[in-house]
Amino acid sequence: MQAQQPVNNNLSPYQKGIIAILAFIQFTVVLDFMVLSPLGAQLLTELSITTAQFGWVVSGYAFSAGVSGLLTAGFADRFDRKKLLLFFYSGFVLGTLFCGLAPNFEALLAARIITGLFGGVISSIGFAIITDLFDWQMRGRVMGFVQMSFAASQVLGIPVGLFLANNYGWHSPFRMIVAVSILVGLFMVWYMKPVTGHLTLQTDNNPFRHLMHTVSQPTYLRGFAATVLLATGGFMLMPFGSTYAIHNLGVTADQLPLIYTITGVFSIGLGPIMGRLSDKTGKFNLFTYASIWGIAVTIIYCNLGQTPLWGIIGLNVLLFVGISGRMISSQAMISAVPEAKDRGAFMSVNASIQQVAGGVASLVAGLIVVQRPDGYLEQYPLLGYIVSAATIITIFMMRWINNHINKKQAGAKAVPPAVAAGDQVA
Repeated sequence: MQAQQPVNNNLSPYQKGIIAILAFIQFTVVLDFMVLSPLGAQLLTELSITTAQFGWVVSGYAFSAGVSGLLTAGFADRFDRKKLLLFFYSGFVLGTLFCGLAPNFEALLAARIITGLFGGVISSIGFAIITDLFDWQMRGRVMGFVQMSFAASQVLGIPVGLFLANNYGWHSPFRMIVAVSILVGLFMVWYMKPVTGHLTLQTDNNPFRHLMHTVSQPTYLRGFAATVLLATGGFMLMPFGSTYAIHNLGVTADQLPLIYTITGVFSIGLGPIMGRLSDKTGKFNLFTYASIWGIAVTIIYCNLGQTPLWGIIGLNVLLFVGISGRMISSQAMISAVPEAKDRGAFMSVNASIQQVAGGVASLVAGLIVVQRPDGYLEQYPLLGYIVSAATIITIFMMRWINNHINKKQAGAKAVPPAVAAGDQVA
């Protein structure tokens, strides 16, 4: 199915169902990654590992996802996107199951690598499907709903995961994710129609040439560069977020679920709002404002000492205002960079670069921060300054991408409909 969105921007029942499926898939994939952060303090103790080793657990997923994205890119536009999504989602479920059975650090690292090989490509396939089926003018709204999965993973997943980990061991959250993922996968098989419209646009059946064509386009390379900088923030601060909150800010392990829950509730409401704002006020404008907001809150948060619980919750909510605005607007813009025939390959390479960049950022973060014998993390403020500097550079990168999209759309309007048929501009 390769339907373009009607001019009146009304979603059909089928499109709403597709959004729900992609959102739930994203929920399980994001939760699988995000649950490691609140489990960090517990894993450091129970597995007797260092912060650098924990950085490897996080990075193992990222690096394997990066390799998988590159290997998949040449084939990404040659298959029905539904079948491709189902294949990688099945592998992700198996990898997560192995995490739920891992007895030690080595086994957990291996399980994270397997999970990354499959899970790291899922988001790129989902975003390609969104770009195939939804027009640019409403893509921010669609991205906003799909990105609610990040907030939902906090409201529903992380508190439940922490409860299970505190009462039944750290393996139990991964087993919960497996159970939910199986249900989502079965519904996808039953409901989603084939997504094959891009197959008619292919002119080169050689996957290697298709990959080389994708990674050699100057326009695409700038999009990849922006992704590298976008990945820096989340992967640098997130892995040690719970450890920082407990040992530096004075939060107890029992209070962590409350922080994630309240922050997530606000974030769920922010997703659709930010999506509509990006379509209404301009995606680059929202990205810029959200980035400046995020820089200010990040610097304040990373320099806190012992802080009352209400203050930590408030700053987390404010921080996610910036994160939500940046994620939704940037993903909508980057989705418009590739041509329709290169969309799957571009998204796969982009996901690969994002994961590798995030893996490097996690390793660097693990080398920068040092945990004292009493658990206190030193040099955490330096991470905030690095993230802020990367965010400033990213604003200029996204400005170029926005200008490119505007020129691309202006050129498409000048092309007769008969010539442009079969190719959605953005």
